[in-house]
Amino acid sequence: MKYLIIGLGNPGDKYLNTRHNIGFKILDKISSLSKKTFSTEKLVEYFEFKYRSRTLILIKPNTFMNLSGKAVLYWMKKVKVNEDNILVICDDIALPYGTLRIRPKGSNGGHNGLRDIEKFLGHTSYPRLRFGVGNNFRKGGQAEYVLSDFSEDENKILNDNIEMSMEIVYSFVTRGIDRTMSDFNGK
Repeated sequence: MKYLIIGLGNPGDKYLNTRHNIGFKILDKISSLSKKTFSTEKLVEYFEFKYRSRTLILIKPNTFMNLSGKAVLYWMKKVKVNEDNILVICDDIALPYGTLRIRPKGSNGGHNGLRDIEKFLGHTSYPRLRFGVGNNFRKGGQAEYVLSDFSEDENKILNDNIEMSMEIVYSFVTRGIDRTMSDFNGK
């Protein structure tokens, strides 16, 4: 069985440690457990591996956050993965920092990366893991906030939150969305 795990973010060193790149950071952590590295493929950085007899395909769109939909749709078709077997990982300013929430579908919540994916897929019924980055910004400062680095206090627990995100990904591919929501949401 194949799964397509999509980490949202922006390519380039300028964005490496920003809140908006948490999807990339989580996939980088998962891939770091292997001796292989991401390869550059059409529209993405690509990494494939086996986990408990499942094929996990990790992609980091290199089209920038707000244009992620084209890469997602292209790779869903290319590797022949149905929508129930994709998981989009992104930041969320509506959730307190470090809160993790997995859902089988939902609105874009004002997230431009999710909005673009919805535009290409034509609906909102695809699983997503939202990583809360909080909303500690002045009115009108949302873009500046998500494109800034994590604070010193946030960095103290960032690795723990990334580890928990990895557990959620592994649970999603082995036990399904319902059991994963039951086990992880609200904790």
